[in-house]
Amino acid sequence: MPVLSPQTLRDLQDKLRVREDIDRLHDSTGFERELLLIIYQQKVSRDATRRYYKVKSRVPKIHREWKAGKPLLRIAHEHGFPPVLMAYLVLLEGKVPRKQFWKYVRDPRTIKDPRLRREIQDLIDNDLVYAPEANERQAERGREGEALLYDWLDGLGVPYRTEEDLRQISTKTPDALLDRPLTYDGREIRWIESKANFGDYKEISRNLRKQLIPYTELFGPGLVVYWYGYVSDAKTPPGIILASREFFEENGRNLLS
Repeated sequence: MPVLSPQTLRDLQDKLRVREDIDRLHDSTGFERELLLIIYQQKVSRDATRRYYKVKSRVPKIHREWKAGKPLLRIAHEHGFPPVLMAYLVLLEGKVPRKQFWKYVRDPRTIKDPRLRREIQDLIDNDLVYAPEANERQAERGREGEALLYDWLDGLGVPYRTEEDLRQISTKTPDALLDRPLTYDGREIRWIESKANFGDYKEISRNLRKQLIPYTELFGPGLVVYWYGYVSDAKTPPGIILASREFFEENGRNLLS
């Protein structure tokens, strides 16, 4: 997966306005659909977080519009807000309990009201960020990334402990803590973290703060891999190497252990 220049990343972010842009940009640029999907999801999720309370303040009026017959999907499009998240706010306003709402989303067949059942299904089909399928897709990417990492380490014959192995000794657990360090370009690697995402500035900054810098404090220097690439001028502290999928394809026996 590519390391993108800042300008290329900005261009993609600007052009990924609606879900249909993913296929259009794939056809015109050749970038993989999964990469474009991830960049789109990051953009939509951050915009929703930024505008959440502004949209929420309009919900009493929006709820009245829905009760009068306006479809939830149309409401979501009018406000430029993720469909499932819009329905969540509207139905909470209508006194649907939070747990009940997510049960509806997980299985619309449990909804007795025909209109609501049909609308919830439409929302799920049109939401690439908050629908169950989107969550499962992200989880599957995570599993695939970890499998690639462990296969690579096994191929090198490097012993390691997994996140599950480490839970009893630390609340901060990289995906692989190496039993003996690797050396790359004169830099030591004692742990590796797998990220099934694209590393733009906000993603890397959040990961550094919440996970990666604490790892260096506990275990020493390490490496984080963004399997879907990262922005080329991203900065990390000296004790953290930034890598993409190509690192694992191009580096094997030339790493010292």
